[in-house]
Formats: sequence, structure tokens, C-alpha cells
Amino acid sequence: MFSFFKKSKPTAAPETTAAEPVAPEQVTSEPVVSEPAAPIAPPPEAAPAAQADDAAPARPGWAQRLKQGLAKTRDKLGGQLSSLFGVGRKIDAELYDELETILITADVGVDATQALLDTLQKQVRREGLTEASDLQAALKQALINLLLPLQAPLVITQKQPFILMLAGVNGAGKTTTIGKLAKLYQSQGLSVLLAAGDTFRAAAREQLQVWGERNNVTVISQDKGDSAAVIFDAIQAARARNIDVVLADTAGRLPTQLHLMEEIRKVKRVIEKAAPGAPHEVLLVLDANTGQNAVMQVKAFDDALGVTGLVLTKLDGTAKGGAIAAIAQARPIPVRYIGVGESLDDLRPFDAREFVDAVFTA
Repeated sequence: MFSFFKKSKPTAAPETTAAEPVAPEQVTSEPVVSEPAAPIAPPPEAAPAAQADDAAPARPGWAQRLKQGLAKTRDKLGGQLSSLFGVGRKIDAELYDELETILITADVGVDATQALLDTLQKQVRREGLTEASDLQAALKQALINLLLPLQAPLVITQKQPFILMLAGVNGAGKTTTIGKLAKLYQSQGLSVLLAAGDTFRAAAREQLQVWGERNNVTVISQDKGDSAAVIFDAIQAARARNIDVVLADTAGRLPTQLHLMEEIRKVKRVIEKAAPGAPHEVLLVLDANTGQNAVMQVKAFDDALGVTGLVLTKLDGTAKGGAIAAIAQARPIPVRYIGVGESLDDLRPFDAREFVDAVFTA
């Protein structure tokens, strides 16, 4: 069980006249600063450590966990491709047709599929390939080349605080991603503060407070109020405390709800006024289960906010991991992180070759 937060009002923040005015009826309570609980001292006589032979088995490394997480995608894409490229089969029009069907049904997308087929056909003519088995390695390399522009790990600069604004539709995993990122940045020696900017869902605020307790970081929130005001207060608190990184949550948005998309634009404008040049990263969190719908989300949020990075979550629960190729073809925004599990360390920077290897190799 997590201990309850100690809530206290922070020192009065500077005047916020630089920000866009927030309607009085939108802010109905003072910001709540959820400080991490103090560590509990161990009992005087701790029980002896368990013997080595009783210890839990070592957790698999990241490469193995990635393969396990992409098992459904591999079964749907890699498995069918292995059968298609069987020994003794020749390269012909029928083979290309079957390959096209496999790629499209694996959520690679029509445009990305056509681009891959064009690349393969040119290579076949250039190198005089005739065996279907030769095509598998060529397809694997073509897919790596397509995804390489997405491989650009996020670098936290000397901006202090470095402000990350997270966006996405409801259920994409924004709040959980914030908790995992907090742990990741702490492991890099950075101090972190969380801004509970999803003021529409009390559950989101409470979930973020739990992540704050778990990671021993402060959470700035309001019981009710305006998302932009909460994040503005968080930035001021981060400055006062010399915090390195601010992770700002926002309410879920459907790209088709234009009035809600305008509200999230307002949040970004307030961040820019609170800290010129910020947000330093706009991360769009995508649920891999949405498949081709993820492409529409990327386009809509990028047009509204100027998305600088993507986080692809829940890859372990879907066979639609091929959608990352569709994103690469339609809107090649860097995939900063991918998630393949519930553990804190199951969110890692995206590596194109590592990803493709995991899809093709069990």
C-alpha cells in the first residue's frame, strides 16, 4: 500500500500576468503540492537476506523482453513472411501480391507497403535475384531503412527546467508513461517534478500522485481548475527548486474534437509564456493497439501542436506493431520511446534495427 501524501500549500507563486488570463470560474482551488513521503527506517533487527539459491530468477535482458513484447506482431508479420519466403520458391508476380497482402494486413499501411515493394523490386532487378529466400533479407533491410529516420533518442539539454508536454487520446497511456519517464530520468541523475495537467479526470490526478510517491518526486495538482494554470504553477515551482525536468500531463483529446484541440493549443501557449522556448519537447503518446488510426492521430496532433517526439506504448498487447512503418512513411517524427510491458524499465529508446530483428527473429 502506498502511504498518503502530505499536502500543503506552497509559497505564493510570482504573479502570472505573463500567462494568458484564466477565467476565475475555472480555478476553484489552490495548487496542491504532493511531496514524496519520507523514507521509512528499517527495523532494528532486519531479517537475514535470502540465500542465493532462494533468490528470484534474473529478469530477462531488454533484447529478450523486446522479443517477448513483440511476439504477437512477430506471429502476424514475421511468421507469415517466413512461410512466404520458403526454400525453393521463385520470385514472381504472385509472390509480390502475397507479400503486399501480408504487409497491409499487418498494419504496415498501403503507402509504406508500396514503398517497400518498390524498393524490393528495384533491388531484385539490380542484383538479379531469383529466389524468394533472397527476398527476406532484402525486406528486412528495407524495413530498417524505412524506420531509421525515427531513431532519434531524446536528449535532455541544459535548459532548466527542461519541460516535456505530453499529449494523446484518452487511454493511450500518458500518465503511466510519465511515471516511467520520471524513473528513467532519475536513473540519469536528473531531478523531476510532475504536473497533473489532466484536470478533467480525478483518476488521472490520483494516478499521477501514486507515480509521484513511487518515484519519490513532487506532484503539482489542483482538485479542480484549468490545465494551463496547473502547469504554469508547476513551472514556477520547478524554477524555485532548481528542478531539471518537468513532465506535464494533459487531458486526453480526440483529434476530431476541434474545440478540445484548441484548448490544448492554449496549454502550449501558456507554457511558452511561462518559459520562453518551452515546451522543449512535445511528446505524443500512442497506443499501439490503434494500428492505422495512430497515423491519423500523429497528423492531427502534429498539425495542432508541432509534435517533436512519439511514444509507442502497449506493443506487448497487440499484433499491430507494423503500424510504426505506416507512421514512418506518413509523418516521420522521431519515436523517442517504445513500451513493451508494465514494469518501470519496460520503456526504452527506440532502435530501428533492434525492433526489426525482434519482429523477424523469435
